[in-house]
Amino acid sequence: MPFSSLGVSRPIADAVAECGYQQPTEIQRQAIPFALKGQNLIAAAQTGTGKTAAFILPILERLSQGQTQRKKRVRALVLAPTRELVVQVADNAQQYAKHLNLNVLAMYGGTEIQPQVEALIEGVDLLVATPGRLLDMYTRRALHFDEVEVLVMDEADKMLDMGFIDTINRIVEKLPRERQSLLFSATLSNRVRDLAKSAVHDAVEIKLAAAKASKSNIEQWVIPVDKDRKSALLSHLIQTSPWQQALIFIKTKAGAAKLVEQLSKRGIEAECIHSGRSQAVREQILADFKSGNIAYLIATGVAARGIDIDNLERVVNYDLPFPADDYVHRIGRTGRASALGEAVSFLSKDDFKNLCMIESRLDHLLERRDVEGFEPRKPIPTSILNYVPKAKRQGGGAKADGVRRGAKPRRAEKGPRQS
Repeated sequence: MPFSSLGVSRPIADAVAECGYQQPTEIQRQAIPFALKGQNLIAAAQTGTGKTAAFILPILERLSQGQTQRKKRVRALVLAPTRELVVQVADNAQQYAKHLNLNVLAMYGGTEIQPQVEALIEGVDLLVATPGRLLDMYTRRALHFDEVEVLVMDEADKMLDMGFIDTINRIVEKLPRERQSLLFSATLSNRVRDLAKSAVHDAVEIKLAAAKASKSNIEQWVIPVDKDRKSALLSHLIQTSPWQQALIFIKTKAGAAKLVEQLSKRGIEAECIHSGRSQAVREQILADFKSGNIAYLIATGVAARGIDIDNLERVVNYDLPFPADDYVHRIGRTGRASALGEAVSFLSKDDFKNLCMIESRLDHLLERRDVEGFEPRKPIPTSILNYVPKAKRQGGGAKADGVRRGAKPRRAEKGPRQS
């Protein structure tokens, strides 16, 4: 099924083909026809499923039928949680619009305001922005919302996790009532649905199955290891495995900087990216990583939002994330566009509950592989597929390990490797 069969025009379909995409993904097949009809949409889709094109292509089709009429106006608005994701979405939009006479602008904090003010003066067809910088520019009267035809909230769950709800609500209140609204989120939690009730009315809802979102083309496995030996294990894997490149996720900014130093002492060059580094430095590091000049990039979870690299071989979870949906986001950085990928996770005893929640989210156990010389001093418990977080347990007396009363834990079985 070519993209043209979904209803997009020849210039857009040609641009998509030139980007190397021949067949629409499931979220694109489901979302694009509804969006082209002007319907409001609520969609649950993970990173790596092709959601950006699912909302950008219909927007470009709509915008190609007209142009911005007045200065400081915006016709389509995409809200995204991080600078990196804003840049990624804007870059993709520019690629898809290469045969159209449309202008796209990325706007985010951490940079000089004046160049962005000047870029808005003549009007913008598609603006991709973080909520905080967008509201700041609006209060400065650098732009007006009265010509907005389409609103997209991308990764709505992450924007709420980052505390943007009040800012988003203030922005939505100022937009025209007659507009198309599209909301994309990894999960449709109660908070996301509350946002949808106020911002996305009479919407079609699309929800990809969790099993499909977990991406079977990514080989996933965990290595049991003591917490204080993680850096040594990572060095060992880099030095003994045929790794060309890896994106390594870690919990804290301080931990990222420390790990760079530890790897350097073992003769391994790496860089780190986190919210404490300047925007210019982050952009340069990302560019070097995408070009292959940096082989190992260590990133905190929030800073890694928007890292989009073709043919990334693997991701490494140095620390297992919480909540479990962040794990799916992370592994979605590899295995993009149905390519093969690898996700390696370090499992220390204090990460056990996170592992159980991740496996419950995936609905299958992850294979454990011991690495000789790095076996943990104390064995890590068997996985519990029906793990229930403490906050969700019903009634008293539940065991501390999180098993429902009366339920029998399912024992881990070593299954075949995924490919």
